[in-house]
Amino acid sequence: MDFITLEMLPFIKNHLLLSVGWVVLFVAIIVLTIKSKLSKVKIINNAQAIHMINKQGAVIVDIRSADSFKKGHITDSHNILPIDIKNASAKTIEKFKENIVILIDENGLSSASIGEILVKQGFLNVFTLKDGIAGWNGENLPLVRK
Repeated sequence: MDFITLEMLPFIKNHLLLSVGWVVLFVAIIVLTIKSKLSKVKIINNAQAIHMINKQGAVIVDIRSADSFKKGHITDSHNILPIDIKNASAKTIEKFKENIVILIDENGLSSASIGEILVKQGFLNVFTLKDGIAGWNGENLPLVRK
């Protein structure tokens, strides 16, 4: 152990910025991992989403732009912009507070934060689709174009 420490000190001194960057990255990964484990919004894959839609009556909320939604969306999904959810002006989904709600975005990166907002607004079962519509489309799952 002392050998590793003695070898690391000169490296850290000579590459301070790189070393600090690695520490920050390591801490960020730990924080994000803990945050996702404690989050009430869970990430699901396509197979889980299909099961929830077909067997449990899950409601799909697509948070992409109207243009993206028209280019292809999951059947019976509701297109609601994130700003409307943040402002609590998305009245069309208020009636689904006790249903399973699956949030869909472009690539699975922004829906978790919107899901947290829905949880704070009283939604009980909020999920996000891993990889978003890109992952859904990547597996050649059906999309409606309107």
